[in-house]
Amino acid sequence: MDFFAGKAHRIVRSAPVIPAEDPTLLFTNAGMNQFKDVFLGKGTREYVRAADTQKCIRASGKHNDLEDVGRDTYHHTFFEMLGNWSFGDYYKPEAIGWAWELLTSVWKLPKDRLYATVYKDDEESLELWKQVTDIDHAHILKFGDKDNFWEMGESGPCGPCSEIHIDLTPDASGGPLVNAGDHRVIELWNLVFIQYNRASDGRLEPLPQKHVDTGMGFERVTAVMQGKFSNYDSDVFTPLFDRITELTGVSYSASLDSPTDIAMRVIADHSRTLTFALSDGAVPGNEGRGYVLRRILRRALRYAGTLGCHEPIMYRMVGVLVETMGDVFPELHKQRPTVEKIIRAEEESFLATLGRGTEIFNEVVAGMKASGSKVVSGSDAFRLYDTFGFPLDLTRLMAAEVGFDIDEQGFEHCMQEQKSRARLDRKDKMQSREDGGSFEWFMDERPTEFLGHETLELQASLAAARISGDRLLLVLDRTPFYAESGGQVGDRGTIETSAYRFDVTDTRKDGEQSIHIVSSAYDKVRDCEVAPADVVLDGTAALAEAAVDRDTRIDTERNHTATHLLHAALRKVLGEHVQQKGSLVTPDRLRFDFSHFSKVSAGEMEQVEHEVNAQIRKAAGLTRHVDVPYEEALALGALAFFGDKYADRVRVVEVPGISIELCGGTHVGNIGQIGMVKILSESSVASGIRRIEAVTGRVAEALLWKEYHDLQEIRQMLKLKADEAPLPKIHDLLEERKALEKQLQETRLAGLMDKLAASLAGGEEVQGCRIMTERLDGVSADDLRQAGLALRERMPLAVGLLCSVDDGKVSLVGFASDEAVKRLKLDAGKLVREAASFVKGGGGGKPELATAGGKDPEGIGRAAEAFLTAVKAALQS
Repeated sequence: MDFFAGKAHRIVRSAPVIPAEDPTLLFTNAGMNQFKDVFLGKGTREYVRAADTQKCIRASGKHNDLEDVGRDTYHHTFFEMLGNWSFGDYYKPEAIGWAWELLTSVWKLPKDRLYATVYKDDEESLELWKQVTDIDHAHILKFGDKDNFWEMGESGPCGPCSEIHIDLTPDASGGPLVNAGDHRVIELWNLVFIQYNRASDGRLEPLPQKHVDTGMGFERVTAVMQGKFSNYDSDVFTPLFDRITELTGVSYSASLDSPTDIAMRVIADHSRTLTFALSDGAVPGNEGRGYVLRRILRRALRYAGTLGCHEPIMYRMVGVLVETMGDVFPELHKQRPTVEKIIRAEEESFLATLGRGTEIFNEVVAGMKASGSKVVSGSDAFRLYDTFGFPLDLTRLMAAEVGFDIDEQGFEHCMQEQKSRARLDRKDKMQSREDGGSFEWFMDERPTEFLGHETLELQASLAAARISGDRLLLVLDRTPFYAESGGQVGDRGTIETSAYRFDVTDTRKDGEQSIHIVSSAYDKVRDCEVAPADVVLDGTAALAEAAVDRDTRIDTERNHTATHLLHAALRKVLGEHVQQKGSLVTPDRLRFDFSHFSKVSAGEMEQVEHEVNAQIRKAAGLTRHVDVPYEEALALGALAFFGDKYADRVRVVEVPGISIELCGGTHVGNIGQIGMVKILSESSVASGIRRIEAVTGRVAEALLWKEYHDLQEIRQMLKLKADEAPLPKIHDLLEERKALEKQLQETRLAGLMDKLAASLAGGEEVQGCRIMTERLDGVSADDLRQAGLALRERMPLAVGLLCSVDDGKVSLVGFASDEAVKRLKLDAGKLVREAASFVKGGGGGKPELATAGGKDPEGIGRAAEAFLTAVKAALQS
């Protein structure tokens, strides 16, 4: 950092490992991710040179190093990428010269062990290596597309790259091993020269501006500088191994093949990934990045078993990372309590099922050994996943330990079947996104100037228009419409030209353009023969009046400011560990997700709501700090909202004495304008994450009026006097109903017992034992059970089966008197289980009384026959 600061680079902070506003990535996996908009021509920065250390996770998708971790010297799921950047400023001569200077003059790496690779057609870089460095010319090597040409995707920015490798062989003979995948000769630094755009037809077109994007693995260069053969032998990992030894009593010997050393490397690596991901706002879950993190944690716990550790260990690693890395990444200090609690809760949850899941796995293996098979079926692997939470790679690991494989195709088939069922049943609770992505048609347009903080109406020029299905997409040169961001939905309103009135139903962001979405109907202001699909705009000369729907904007602002007040109130009532983990702000309601580790009690919820409304009644004005340097804003105590992408200069919204947060959204001018907040619900979203839903202003008022009118109607129905409270009366009515239902059940049961007693008395007798079976359709399972309990007391030696079909469901109750159980060894549980198979069901219970359920009423006759046969066989034996 000092080196590049001396070369006029802006030292920028690492982006979170949870990418903001980039749905294409589960995790930040390269240094260039936070500058992607610059390379795509959709964004700019106020600087043209930058350097950073970027937190990266590669544990999913194309960049997935998970399976290699622990088994070699250099793979990690979490790592730091050191990088320097040029956005249309310096290019190849400086990038190459500075890289060589830092490695050889500052860090003193041996020149005779360094190799430079260049793209096969990049003669410019080849000559520059010879001109601006003193590298041995024989150490400059050419490679093709696979190794030395970088592309962001199938189309888009791309260019040749020049890599620097180091030879770690004992005799410095590793030249032939460059790019051969040998761990003795490894890549240290990749210098990417972004000079082309790959067109959709594959052609390379020169970019108007050329960029430099470099990446160097911090862990690798640290190991090299410390003279270590393995990344894991450097002091980056030593404190983690020391902690594992302290917790397990197992020492690290730096062996590649030792099972305990492999386990220690896995635990050390995975603890880094979990700690950094959770510090940046991720949580373990059952899908997406949450599932990846859950897999990583469970994989580490399974390896901990190799060290003889069968209790939570991963949460105890967090403190080491806070101590050793918290100076560079202060979020580790701030989030430590939250991270430790989430990891511990996940560990305890999984360990509770690990034992039973392992038993099932061992049963499967025993069965396979007996049959001579060595492939765990896809259905068995899926059962371990679905019932016991075993990720496939954990089952694969356990299978490999006993020399077995897994039918992964079969597992995937089971997984797809489950997903298909889920799709049919799922009710979509998220806001639908018809567009499904970004509006890349507009990437060449000028940035839209947003003026919606200052005004809701202005005159603008139409810069571009496109038709997408039944929607019209419009871009203005400036706009009062807020584009969806940070949980706040986009504005609605109108855009009116001399020929058309467009009803804007949503506003979205694409890079630095605001996209105004006009759905289905475009109302003409005047008679005009031009159809909407043929709208022709005369450059920037097409003037338009843009007006945001004032009521929906103000309702949205009430809800947005209320989330800030809720955040402050939750921290005051529940504790400082509360952090925002997501939000949704619409005109109708707000949703606020936050970190907390237990259900919020009714009393606590009442406290929170009271605190928010007490502040609203004070009617304090909001203070907006505009264009504040990010670090300065944090120093002021501003809280950053999870999921937002923050620039180097930010907006800060402050309610003096109550709340101060980084926020680019729109807000009321005075918190008194919120009116009131009414919390509707509190629920769990994931482990350690809770959710509040609430309404404000007009919606809250309408809700309270509705509840008031409902209450008045109840009072009239109960014929209450004006001063009478309805609750005691309702309580009395419910108690009266309960007593009547009990009386009715007793009457019904008495009548039923008269019938059953007669049936039992007339039943078949074998060896002095009275046997009965009876079908009683329409009788509930509970009444049937009560009848069975009563009948077993009627005769000293009696056994019977009662059957009922109620609402399409079969209920079976088997009973045996005490004498029948003790003297004749009859077992109602076994007898009922045998009968239940004929109604496609199952159940069981004690020898005296057992119950079962079933799906097939047609099988009741066969079930009764099977019961009688089983009783007679038991009596004869």
